[in-house]
Amino acid sequence: MNSRGSFWANIPPVTKHLLIINFLLWLATIVMQRTAAFDLQDWLGLHYWRASNFNAVQLVTYMFMHDSSGIAHVFFNMFSLWMFGGIIERAMGVKRFLFYYLSCGIGAGIVQELTWELSLADMVAAVEAGRTVIDGMGSVITYNDFITVGASGAVFGILLAFGYLFPNMPMYIIPFPFPIKAKWMVIGYGLVELLFGVAGAMDSVAHFAHLGGMIFGFIILWYWRRKGAVGGNGYY
Repeated sequence: MNSRGSFWANIPPVTKHLLIINFLLWLATIVMQRTAAFDLQDWLGLHYWRASNFNAVQLVTYMFMHDSSGIAHVFFNMFSLWMFGGIIERAMGVKRFLFYYLSCGIGAGIVQELTWELSLADMVAAVEAGRTVIDGMGSVITYNDFITVGASGAVFGILLAFGYLFPNMPMYIIPFPFPIKAKWMVIGYGLVELLFGVAGAMDSVAHFAHLGGMIFGFIILWYWRRKGAVGGNGYY
């Protein structure tokens, strides 16, 4: 009991509450889908801005929702948040960390909206011309079919902050048998997301949203450093 209590006690408050909220909403989504045939993602997931189901509040709520078809999506996001979030929260402080996390998530959502706007240009033109858009299976496609959920954008912002504040911290990453400095890990993640996004690999993954979280995170950290909020050694 003491070890379990100390485990939770050692997680900073914002990181702890983010973990709890994300898992609770994931469970709530599953329960409501199965018992009430109600999908929380239609309300809280981020829709394409032209869709009738879009609401600006979704730029915040979508980052607390996860794929309800399995545990992998929420588990890996929350594992990364637990692993790196506590370190960054201790470095930044509670209020600054919460602002940073939410800003990276919102920034990722904005980038996802821009990505949709560019990639759906042909569909938009067809809809505005009064034509019905059909997919390869013969089903009608509407703007409401485009939705994204997940904390990945905010989590990628956390990874960016870790590499920015602790650039020379050695990291052991499977399958590499040798340590890699945090700054190279972050750069590698960014390049992989960019390549996957450009190539259209794993289309169900919002690669450009991940990059958006990193980009917004870098802008915030750069601004704070200019204002003297970040010390020369990278610590707050």
